[in-house]
Amino acid sequence: MPVEITWWGHATCTVEDSGVRLLTDPLFARRLAHLRRRRGALPPADALRADLVLVSHLHADHLHLPSLGRLAPGTRVLVPRGAPRAVPGLGRLGHLRVREVEPGDETVIGGLVVRAVPARHDGRRLPLGPHRSPALGYVVEGEARTYFAGDTGLFDSMAEEVGPVDVALLPVGGWGPYLGEGHLDAGRAAEALARLAPRSAVPVHYGTYWPIGMDAVRPHEFHAPGDEFVRYAAERAPGVQVHRLAHGEGVRLEVAR
Repeated sequence: MPVEITWWGHATCTVEDSGVRLLTDPLFARRLAHLRRRRGALPPADALRADLVLVSHLHADHLHLPSLGRLAPGTRVLVPRGAPRAVPGLGRLGHLRVREVEPGDETVIGGLVVRAVPARHDGRRLPLGPHRSPALGYVVEGEARTYFAGDTGLFDSMAEEVGPVDVALLPVGGWGPYLGEGHLDAGRAAEALARLAPRSAVPVHYGTYWPIGMDAVRPHEFHAPGDEFVRYAAERAPGVQVHRLAHGEGVRLEVAR
């Protein structure tokens, strides 16, 4: 059975494997604070359907309370340890089954095992939250081993801590003209790809949201990361097939173990 990946924009993806449907960092908003959605229609209502939701860290473009509030009653949601204390609004989403996890924790759902793995990123609820919750990635193991990186920078033990994977969903950009520490740009994402050596990769976290009034400030950083990642990946990890998806587009990947 193939794994199916659909990219809805930013870090939001649907991963379907072994009859289980997962949703990553759901963000279903035209506008978030000073950001507005500049490319891709809002995902359809069906995109909210999920058996399990993976939240990588507490930044509002990854843990978006209004989007989580639209999930169906009973939906299981994994969040970084300490998230309900740092984000009190989570406690008001009583229709969800929220579980706190940290690196190494595993969650079994259907035929899948979902393992939380480390990420190198500021995991606070900005702008004033304390450093109490880790930023996470997740490895989903079923018919395929799919790595959702969330937001992360490169780190020396990445390949060891993530482990062998078949598919990597990697951030390659951001939502503003400059990327700070703890992020991957297209070049660093290609280096991560070389270290992880999956069969396939999908670039995410670029070309969706951009600050209002900053259209003329380094627009290259908004438009180009996907194509740049394809080019850098061909140089640094030529054995990996890269699928640069349009917003709302999906891909079926056959995985042979």
